[in-house]
Parts: sequence; structure tokens; C-alpha cells
Amino acid sequence: METFEAIYQRRAVKHYDPDHKLSKAEELKLLEAAIQSPTSFNIQHWRFVIIRDSELRKKIRVEFGNDQAQMTDASLLILMTADMKAWQKEPQRYWQNAPSEINDLLINWMGPFHDGREWLQRDEAQRSIGMAMQTIMLAAKAMGYDTCPMIGFDIEKVAELISLPEGHVMGPLLAIGKKTQDSWPKPGQLSLDELVIENSF
Repeated sequence: METFEAIYQRRAVKHYDPDHKLSKAEELKLLEAAIQSPTSFNIQHWRFVIIRDSELRKKIRVEFGNDQAQMTDASLLILMTADMKAWQKEPQRYWQNAPSEINDLLINWMGPFHDGREWLQRDEAQRSIGMAMQTIMLAAKAMGYDTCPMIGFDIEKVAELISLPEGHVMGPLLAIGKKTQDSWPKPGQLSLDELVIENSF
């Protein structure tokens, strides 16, 4: 599927074939596409938690997910999380293939940029989650699948269920699979005249 076609056709689909499974190759293709997404300083702090256990998916849906059918019926359910402290963890890994002077420059800049700025660490983690999730959604659409990003769940309870480590943030759940019903028509986009500002407000 052509890129712009995937962008315009991507919708949040709620109804999936519960008997359909993605192949290992398809799943790998999606995840390999996801990690092509940009991150600040190339930190790559996304952590993709794949919820495979059917009972765990059912528990999330029934107890903490407002009974959203896509949580159990989609072929793949990914919880998007990120490690806010990835900038501290062997940062030389992130630029290992760059010239040494670039590697040194960025590593020396990375620490002062993040240190003591927890709000920035969280913001960067969430920005990176968003970009990776959009990459997955467009890649899935290009492969003939549909997706649904979800924030309508009890974040704290689900964090406990997956044993979210300290220093990590929770992003949305993302359902991926073969739809059984089309979405309703697009509700409408605001005018670019309202959304685009030149130089300053």
C-alpha cells in the first residue's frame, strides 16, 4: 500500500476476528518497523510489552479495560511503555556505529540534557512512544491489517499486572488484527486555517 493511502485509510478499528493470528514473520516485520522510529539522542527507550496470555488479556478487558472487545479479539496486543532512564544505561550503545568524535559529543551532552529534568525524561519517553505507535499503525495498515490505540484502561492496575519497572512510563495499548467490521465514517477534521500558525500566535 502506498504511504499516503495508508495514512488516509488508517482508522481505530474496534472489531476483530478472534481466530486470526499474525505469523511470526509478520509480527517481526511490525516490530522491526517500529524501531526505525526516531528517539531523542537515539536512546530507543521504547519497551514493547506483548500481551500474549489469553487470560491476562481477558483480565485487562473485563476488570480494567471497560470491556473493550479488541483487547481480547485482536491478533496482537501491545502495551507501549518506555524507560525514562535509558539515557543513563550504557549510552555509548546508542551511537556505537558513529564516528568516535560524534559518539563522544552526544554522550557528553546526553547526561546534562536529561539530569534532574524528570519532566523532560517523561515527555521524551511519551513522544517516542507516540512516534513508534504511529509507525506500527501505518505499517500494519500497509500490510492489510487494522489497529486501535487505547487509553481507556486503568493504568495503575495494568502497570501492576505487567510488573512495570520503576522509572518506566505507560503509554497506550495497541490492538492489531484482521477487522470484522468497518469503522464509522470519519467524524471530521478541523480546518487547516485553525490548526496552522505562521511564525507566532
